[in-house]
Amino acid sequence: MTSADPVRRSTYRHGNLRQALLEAGLELARAGGHDAVVLREATRRAGVAANAAYRHFSDRDALVHAVSLAAMGELAHTMEAEQATLPPSTGPAEAARARFRAVGTGYLRFARTEPGLFRAAFYGRLDMTAAEAAESAGAGGLTPFQLLGAALDDLVACGVLPAARRPGAEFLAWSAVHGLAVLLVDGPLRAVQPDQADETTRLLLDMVERGL
Repeated sequence: MTSADPVRRSTYRHGNLRQALLEAGLELARAGGHDAVVLREATRRAGVAANAAYRHFSDRDALVHAVSLAAMGELAHTMEAEQATLPPSTGPAEAARARFRAVGTGYLRFARTEPGLFRAAFYGRLDMTAAEAAESAGAGGLTPFQLLGAALDDLVACGVLPAARRPGAEFLAWSAVHGLAVLLVDGPLRAVQPDQADETTRLLLDMVERGL
């Protein structure tokens, strides 16, 4: 190469650089949680110069926040998929109960199969405002929290859950299921066998359902 030859760039331009960086961030989070999301590594994986990321993310925290929202969306997709696999029910009440339990089963399945994304989903401050909700929703347009609320509303509509017990029920159900998820992912239950974790999931959902 002579001095007159053009310098070949090792990077390339994306049609949607923000999405490319976000996908790279999700890959990093899947492997190591939010701590593994590094802006320079995301740009390397996206194949762009390091300073190109600052057009879309002001700093690492901004990228981690976007990854958290996207990971929450992946959680919503898993919960929707769990509901989609339900067999036909004999009646509205049975169907509502099954959809409600599928929300919890999908939540815990995601935590166990995608621990890195699960950690990332609940890292930082997610206000879940209208703008953020759109980025953390599943295919049906609902966030995990909204999917739980919709399942509870179905229980009320079918007469399974007394309307007087509906206010705030999502906070109680979420707290119980999330607590077990954390114990299975990062707590003293992380070493239990899969079949034992499945049975614990079933028993916890039995308890929540009876409590409601």
